[in-house]
Amino acid sequence: MDDSLSPGLGTSGNDEFEQCAASVEAALELGYRHVDTAQMYDNEAAVGEGVASADVPREDVFVATKIHPDNLAHDDVLDTFAESLDRLDMEYVDLLYVHWPMGAYDPEGTLSAFDELYADGRVENVAVSNFSPDLLSEAVDLLDAPVLANQFECHPFLQQEEWRAACEEHGVTPVAYCPIAQGEVVGHPVLESIADTHDATAAQVSLAWLDAKGVVPIPKATGEPHLRENWHARDLDLAEGAVARIDDIEREERLIDPDAAPWNR
Repeated sequence: MDDSLSPGLGTSGNDEFEQCAASVEAALELGYRHVDTAQMYDNEAAVGEGVASADVPREDVFVATKIHPDNLAHDDVLDTFAESLDRLDMEYVDLLYVHWPMGAYDPEGTLSAFDELYADGRVENVAVSNFSPDLLSEAVDLLDAPVLANQFECHPFLQQEEWRAACEEHGVTPVAYCPIAQGEVVGHPVLESIADTHDATAAQVSLAWLDAKGVVPIPKATGEPHLRENWHARDLDLAEGAVARIDDIEREERLIDPDAAPWNR
């Protein structure tokens, strides 16, 4: 995935139409070019409105959405993706994810539908989300289309070494949701110390650490101050010692943990 797409704008939980549309528009005006939504977020129409309202050509915006776990049967993928395009008011998306490998997920049936959408041009790239290393390997083998990304929770308190290594093995870009651990990075002594040294915030340090690891973060933000703070994390160049200090944080905390997730099976 192109470095210019980091950080992206996460929109999970931003389901009030006017606020969501305004935050997407503001993000694009600030310089963001990657916007992440999903059927599950119930905000595709607002995201589409924000993209259309921004003074940025559609072809310069990388729009990602995801198929709901309940909609992963082959025909449901095709039918509900058409509905997603209608809500977004777009002719194509740049990236389509399998949101979770659960619910109606059937590797052969689901992924063959993704191949069809890729082949007919309505999906520029395909991806998976919350796929363990074994599930990622299976998807890479089954898909004719290349897998561009695997999106999963990743931050200094859940570093996901094995998942990142699996992405590297398969030439897949890791994309991080909850990249600032839902704000919990603020106040952590290691992150705050590094932030002070770099004239930055702990949230920016977390995002810069992910960038140093080759992970594309998609932090959520609505107001312009947070949008701007997250965007300028891309300007932060952490010293090698700072990266190592974050690597050594002894904390394992998963924030998104549904019972049917692959790590709970």
